[in-house]
Amino acid sequence: MSETVNTTCPYCGVGCGVSAEIDGDDVSVSGDKSHPANFGRLCVKGSALAQVLAHEERLLCPQIDGACASSDEALDLVAKNLGEAIAEHGPDSIALYVSGQLLTEDYYVANKLMKGFVGSANIDTNSRLCMSSSVAGYKRAFGSDTVPGVYEDLEEADLVVLVGSNLAWCHPILYQRLAAARQKRGGLPKVVNIDPRRTATSEIADLHLSLAPGSDIALFNGLLHELQKAGRRDRKFVANHTQGVDEALAVAKKWSEEKVAAQTGLPLKDLRKFYDLVVGNDKTVTLYSQGVNQSSAGTDKVNAIVNTHLLTGRIGKPGCGPFSVTGQPNAMGGREVGGLANMLAAHMELGNEAHRAVVKKFWNAPRLASQPGLKAVELFQAIHDGRIKAVWIIGTNPVDSLPDADFVRAALQKCPFVVVSDVVEKTDTTAFADVLLPAQAWGEKDGTVTNSERRISRQRGFRCGPGEARADWQAICDVAKRMGFGEAFSFDGPAAIFREHAGLSGSENEGTRDFDISAFAGVSDVDYDALAPFQWPCPAGAATEVKSKRFFADGKFFTQSGRANFIAASFHGVAAKTDASKPYLLNTGRVRDQWHTMTRTGRAQNLSQHIAEPYAELHPLDAAKLGVDAAGLVRLSNKRGSVILRAQITERQRRGCVFAPIHWTDQFAAQARVGALIAPVVDPISGQPESKATPVAIKPLYPAFYAFALTRKKPESLDCDYWALARIEGGWRIELARMKALADWDLFARKIFGLDAAEDCDMIAMRDDKTGAYRCVAVRGGEIVGAIFIDRAPVAASRAWLCEQFTHSEAIPLALLAGRPPRTCRDPGRKICVCLNVGANIILDAVAEKNLSSADAVGAATGAGTGCGSCRPEIERLLNDPALAASQNSSFVKRVNE
Repeated sequence: MSETVNTTCPYCGVGCGVSAEIDGDDVSVSGDKSHPANFGRLCVKGSALAQVLAHEERLLCPQIDGACASSDEALDLVAKNLGEAIAEHGPDSIALYVSGQLLTEDYYVANKLMKGFVGSANIDTNSRLCMSSSVAGYKRAFGSDTVPGVYEDLEEADLVVLVGSNLAWCHPILYQRLAAARQKRGGLPKVVNIDPRRTATSEIADLHLSLAPGSDIALFNGLLHELQKAGRRDRKFVANHTQGVDEALAVAKKWSEEKVAAQTGLPLKDLRKFYDLVVGNDKTVTLYSQGVNQSSAGTDKVNAIVNTHLLTGRIGKPGCGPFSVTGQPNAMGGREVGGLANMLAAHMELGNEAHRAVVKKFWNAPRLASQPGLKAVELFQAIHDGRIKAVWIIGTNPVDSLPDADFVRAALQKCPFVVVSDVVEKTDTTAFADVLLPAQAWGEKDGTVTNSERRISRQRGFRCGPGEARADWQAICDVAKRMGFGEAFSFDGPAAIFREHAGLSGSENEGTRDFDISAFAGVSDVDYDALAPFQWPCPAGAATEVKSKRFFADGKFFTQSGRANFIAASFHGVAAKTDASKPYLLNTGRVRDQWHTMTRTGRAQNLSQHIAEPYAELHPLDAAKLGVDAAGLVRLSNKRGSVILRAQITERQRRGCVFAPIHWTDQFAAQARVGALIAPVVDPISGQPESKATPVAIKPLYPAFYAFALTRKKPESLDCDYWALARIEGGWRIELARMKALADWDLFARKIFGLDAAEDCDMIAMRDDKTGAYRCVAVRGGEIVGAIFIDRAPVAASRAWLCEQFTHSEAIPLALLAGRPPRTCRDPGRKICVCLNVGANIILDAVAEKNLSSADAVGAATGAGTGCGSCRPEIERLLNDPALAASQNSSFVKRVNE
């Protein structure tokens, strides 16, 4: 008998509902049609969630110094070392570094332990890296960390301005909601895409502005000036509900169209078109993400955007407002419980004596922190300096994700005591743990998350965790009890924590604070289990039914004066400038099918079919100047480190810039940790690092050989300068390159396949000494165990077809050896639609044969785009870009992300 459990996706901040159907050990997932965030839609990552439930590579038992230990031994040691550090060096000598992937209940008890009972605010989160500039900007403008709008505003607007957001890849369901609204409303809302790169999101845009990196404040100061000149100032709203407008306009007045165009690098006609669109559309939403936040001037960028909405009164109303979309599934929940080092729980302020008194009384806290703790970057600097003697890292991988990542690695190497709670045994961070604690993963843990529109949803467990995996809140509470705080941490389940969290939100509030869910302070365990998604605020006595709730329509803000603040935002530019030794600006970001450092998504065979290796995206003129060939290798470097990436040459990249994704770690590639290049330069207000503009040098590499391999076993080591692993059905695919030649190709192939030199196996090989080409298929007991293709140039092979053939036991060795399908078969081409397994060549054939002109028509003919829909922007590109379509027929991928 099958059972369906409704839960919430663990990836981005859209917060999609997921229906998991459990039939014995089998689990399948689909979108929850009743959930108001996604109404049944899922992106490709969400659709593949069932593939990440395997227990392979999981951390199954607590470990002390690499050896299995009992839970009691491990937790005793954690409590002992934390307690001794506090006794000897004070409460600020320990720290917690947590994650936006924790559930709110986990976050709550971690924050309570550190700030209320240890007495230090040294608890910060990887959410510092994605949305803390929005927090700071909102607090400066509104007096509170309040997202004013709701998702429906994207559908009800007449204009949506996307700033620094590749919505199609990073928040696919919001993109699909926007695309569906445009189709329904005959092209409304119009869309402006502001991004130095043309991305998949640009396919939906009526106007793309490829502005110079770091020039956002110039653009929006100019817009503020234009709105004032055009008479779009809402005089009543500004006079009655804001302050500081004259100062902001005085700064904005300096930014003429010509000056903005010169600073941003935008053509005057495009700039004028943008300004006219915003001037002419009252119902305007400005949606922004990491391109704004991840900046040394991120807070000022946020306020420059907010200023334009305050001036026009376009806030709190349907179809308008500034809207920050968060990168992580529970970044908002973390903000609600004070998970950042400069915040208190329930959106209260560490620097506010009255707020501290409320929290201290409610928690009966013995030593409430009275000043902000160390933010993420400075926290690891303090570890390196020896000021922090013990750190507990929960649910995140800072050795890869933080800027100056090699410095972070060195800091953990020096730290006297490191605890890491994670779901998998081997990450680049767990390698430095004195104590490892096994945590529950998605599908096992139970609690709540809050999405980008302030909607709280249940994440429900529907299977047991393997081994001794436990909920993070349990581990934290057990350590707290061992440290002598048992009464305050005697929760019997997540419902009890949620009740306390809700109760604190309403304590001495009476409408003075934005966050209030006190209607749930008495929720029963049964009602908590059945909790439907709801949006805050939801104070005691309020209706809790699902409906949209906007802030600030009444003009009431949470500042001391009750008025919103205009902030005069000065232009900064990028923090670090290029020079002759580092002439390119590195921009970092995400790809469609992977998540953070691939701890979860790297285990799903579907999710590596689209992009299987790390890459550097270059403009063709820059590539020509450097002597970089398509699909060749390049080294990006600066004084902090270097990475080796596959060259991706495209006119969609801005000249002088290079883009590289953040996901690859030492677990999946040889030298691809792009965080090692990023300077620890942060916004002075928010503490968020500048991750979008790092000066680097680029140098082409000329390996002695390149290789592409398929193997059943995951290799334990790879003797190559470049390699990238990706899981496929039935094994692994590997890209390789080596600077020095090898004498014994057969032995090299055996090592790749995981075969001993003497192990009995048929090696069917071809070698051409003149061209340097070598191919081999290994067969043992009638089963193909490996295939490898080696050449002096990037390997020309039909990778998608080879991967498909490799999954079948009846594959013919000689057919694989050819590296391409026979004439009777069509090479499917690079996988565009992962859900339905449709390659680019299949799409192009259908377009040519049936004269198709729309993504809907392609879907009807091939199925592509009819699953999760994440591939629809790329289908549109294949239809609209003849040059790209021609490139898909190449035998190896030259444009992996287009």
